Amino acid sequence: MIDRIVHRTVEEALARQAAVALVGPRQVGKTTLALAVGREREAIYLDLENGADRAKLSDPRDFLRPNANRLVILDEVHRVPELFAQLRGIIDEGRREGLGKGRFLLLGSASIDLLQQSSESLAGRIAYVEMTTLGPLEVISEPSDTLWLRGGFPDSFLARTNKESLAWRTDLIRTLLERDVAMFAPRVPAETMRRLWSMLAHGQSTMLNASIISRSLEVSSPTVQRYIDLLVDLLLVRRLQPYTLNIGKRLVRTPKVYIRDSGLLHALLNIGERDELLGHPVVGASWEGFVIESLLSVAPERTVAGFYRTSAGAEVDLVLELPGGRRWAIEIKRSVTAKPSRGFYQSLDDLKPDRSIIVHSGTDAYAMGNGVEVMGFVELSRELKRM
Repeated sequence: MIDRIVHRTVEEALARQAAVALVGPRQVGKTTLALAVGREREAIYLDLENGADRAKLSDPRDFLRPNANRLVILDEVHRVPELFAQLRGIIDEGRREGLGKGRFLLLGSASIDLLQQSSESLAGRIAYVEMTTLGPLEVISEPSDTLWLRGGFPDSFLARTNKESLAWRTDLIRTLLERDVAMFAPRVPAETMRRLWSMLAHGQSTMLNASIISRSLEVSSPTVQRYIDLLVDLLLVRRLQPYTLNIGKRLVRTPKVYIRDSGLLHALLNIGERDELLGHPVVGASWEGFVIESLLSVAPERTVAGFYRTSAGAEVDLVLELPGGRRWAIEIKRSVTAKPSRGFYQSLDDLKPDRSIIVHSGTDAYAMGNGVEVMGFVELSRELKRM
């Protein structure tokens, strides 16, 4: 089993709250992690996709009261949203009896924002933790190109061959469309959503043009936005918002869209081998998205991320506003020798960042001049994790 960075975060959350919601896309490893946490606590595990387990909670109080001193893990909790109101009363009763912390670990395949809508009744009683796909600090002994090509879903990354990995991801895409999308948006045709997802893959890291997509799918632009909202809520797509400054310049205000897992991106584009990826037009955008996800997965809580671009062409791939107001401007390159564009330096004049960093795929680190640092993205990930 791969040691997951988020394990410690879950343990800390259980130590301070009665309930913890661990959210992440299907097959990211939530159940494996929860069971590892549960082994240390003699936990009870219920899979709410299983009819027999759901039946045990037909009267939650009757089932949970005798197990009040044990951690209860409820998997796929978003399938039973009415359960949250019941848990509130059970948690409050337990508090009066001295059972305040670490009682419920709730697993869901929807985003924190979407799950919070269902769990409003648990306000003040629940902590939220997002589990991302594997990052470079979790598989440090493996070449980063393997993680980039296959993505960070554990079964995909650990597959014996690239062919098996691609087949696994293709099956996952089908499952996500037929189960998760169908559950949250039963009226959305799976084929329409697949076409949209493929179009987003071909436009990886570009600014969203909903009108072009809407014409291709023969639906309205607001409908396209709702479909993308769903993929964002399922933690499969990221909208990276433009970073804005009050400096009197015309700034781009349209978000950029990324398929979050590079392996799913490559499966949607039928890229199965490293040589195919390196020769594909998406290679630069794929690497950019991979590095962004890697950095954000270990960034401190409350970090605000965006990109910066003006209509005059000044651009920075990633701007991080860290807790305390520190601002980092990050340009993403694959090659160690790649030089930043003139637009990057123009952006630094506007942003006035605390750090200006060019990250690449290697390990070399040096100062470029004009206050610009050059380093490998794995080392920058380590820096963020230590914060």
